[in-house]
Formats: sequence, C-alpha cells, structure tokens
Amino acid sequence: MAKDNRFVRIYSQDSFTTSMQIWVDKETGVNYLASALHGSGYGLTPLLNRDGTPVVSPLPIEED
Repeated sequence: MAKDNRFVRIYSQDSFTTSMQIWVDKETGVNYLASALHGSGYGLTPLLNRDGTPVVSPLPIEED
C-alpha cells in the first residue's frame, strides 16, 4: 500500500455474500465500518463506541 494513502484497512471479514472492513483515517484516527452485499451495494459509516462517540485509534497508525 502506498505511503501517501489517507486511509488504511485494519480489519477484513468476508463471506460468500458479504464483506465487512474497518478503515482508519491516518490523519484523524477515526475508524469507519465499510460493508458490501455482493452485487447489491456498499455502505460506509463511522464506527461508534457504546456512548455514541466515534472510535478513534491512536496516531500514528501502523501499516502492514
């Protein structure tokens, strides 16, 4: 992955019909949940804590 990309994928879970990924913004540390139903669409939303605040990873984000 190029070092100049703003987002980095930190988690991926796939099945026959769906895909779930967590992406982190390297500038803010905010985590996003991306989900795809193969052949039907794609969704992206901030990943939230129990209290409704966004999940924020410590910076800098370590890349593989």
